[in-house]
Amino acid sequence: MTSQPAFRRVEPDARRASLIEACARVLAREGAAGASVRAIALEAGVSPGLVGHHFGGVDALIAATYAQVEAQVSAALDAAVAAAGPDPRARLNAYVSASLLPPIADNALLSTWIAFWSLVRARPEIARLHDEQYGRFRAGLEALLAEAGVPSPALRRTAIAATALVDGLWLELCLSPHTFAEGEAAQIAREGLAGLTSTGR
Repeated sequence: MTSQPAFRRVEPDARRASLIEACARVLAREGAAGASVRAIALEAGVSPGLVGHHFGGVDALIAATYAQVEAQVSAALDAAVAAAGPDPRARLNAYVSASLLPPIADNALLSTWIAFWSLVRARPEIARLHDEQYGRFRAGLEALLAEAGVPSPALRRTAIAATALVDGLWLELCLSPHTFAEGEAAQIAREGLAGLTSTGR
């Protein structure tokens, strides 16, 4: 039995990744209304038929792009937490701070998320992905809060409040970055989190 050359398996994955990256750029630049098969294919430098071949249509490609962007954000958060070491409070602060620093605090990423958010009410698949994503983020934050000593009855509400605090600061930071001094948004978030966790005990 002869083995198949590796490039035959790699190339479709590389093509899919290229289409996902192109979709993210189109969403950031044109919004959801501009994310057509033709526009994404043109951005990727391929024929429109390849979108259907690899994803079945633009809706599935947008969903795959949503999942990829979420994975990139999660990877940045996980790396920040891992780099903070074993101290629970340091890990929690690293998670919050990383949410308000590059590559997560980024204008292009904001534009992509706005496009995704505009589809939540219109497309059930995007709504499902949105709910799953925020559920995973809250679960991760709850785990960090529990490590930092927040009691179980307060975990859910504290995580929701902390997420709202960080999301609000992230949005303001991306829209009006000159409002903040360097690192100030992350400092505000850490101070707010300290208040939330002290009242949650």
